Amino acid sequence: MNQLNSIILEGNLVRDAVVSEPIPGFKVCKFTIAVNRFYKNHNGEGAEEVSYFDVETYNGMAEYCQKKAQKGRGVRVVGRLKQSTWKDENDKLCSRTFVVAEHIEYKPVFQKTEKEQSAVKTEQAPVSTPEPVPVEEAVAF
Repeated sequence: MNQLNSIILEGNLVRDAVVSEPIPGFKVCKFTIAVNRFYKNHNGEGAEEVSYFDVETYNGMAEYCQKKAQKGRGVRVVGRLKQSTWKDENDKLCSRTFVVAEHIEYKPVFQKTEKEQSAVKTEQAPVSTPEPVPVEEAVAF
């Protein structure tokens, strides 16, 4: 029987990505995404649930994420779950489950026009805005 370990998450980065090089020539990029779920509770009222997922990427994708993965940016992560286990200083068994990203899509970043930026600086009344210019990128290694 074939086994499957696959996950797709879509959310926003909680903080900027952090890149390290634990072994010379091997880069690891770590970041956390928040995924919101909206639903109706037992009373029929709107409710929200937030889940946080730790994500890791390696080598070429880690370098790319270092440039693009900034706090608040929307991402779609396709990958697999991985569990690490170890013993702490008291010989207690510990574990951690995280997502190893195999494909990441960065959501569009809508950049404000000069007119919009000056309106914010001078605290003018809102003006009609032109269509935003999306910047979309995807990366898979």
